[in-house]
Amino acid sequence: MKHFIKTGVVAVLVAFLSFSFTSNTEKKVIKTEESQVVWKGYKVTGSHEGTIAIQSGELHFENAVLTGGAFVMDMTTISSTDLEGEYKGKLDGHLKSDDFFGVAKHPTAQLVFTAVTASGKNAYTVTADLTIKGQTAPVDVNFSVYGNKATATLKVDRTKYGVRYGSASFFDGLKDKTIYDEFDLVVDLVF
Repeated sequence: MKHFIKTGVVAVLVAFLSFSFTSNTEKKVIKTEESQVVWKGYKVTGSHEGTIAIQSGELHFENAVLTGGAFVMDMTTISSTDLEGEYKGKLDGHLKSDDFFGVAKHPTAQLVFTAVTASGKNAYTVTADLTIKGQTAPVDVNFSVYGNKATATLKVDRTKYGVRYGSASFFDGLKDKTIYDEFDLVVDLVF
């Protein structure tokens, strides 16, 4: 009987300790049809904006706290939303060309989280590696999570990825044809 009680107590203790120190780690897959990336680029005479589809991705949580993640953008879907007709076609084609994102050779871009720090309720500061045109550079991302949705905002210096067309940092005399080096991304994720 003593042996049975000892064995029972040990079993309960092991189960308790296992439960107490086991984290609840989850990988949540991004629903690509409900998620998107909105971009906005700036030039001396104004701005353009548009969308990029998300090809795949996942977010990692531990005890409901964001700990990591990654997603892939389908660069072949980059398009403007502020233009129509011929002008839209020209801009979309130019963005897909080697002057900008070279989607024939580089059909995807990806963002991979490298560090996540909580910055408030449901808010995080994320350091990530962004790869565009086969070149990778770190970026800082503001990230918010609410239920099964998340929003990420970041500024990207396109010249770090070999996208130099119209950049006053590399070409002189552009004047009002200058395109600013930084563009904005707002990523809306559903998982």
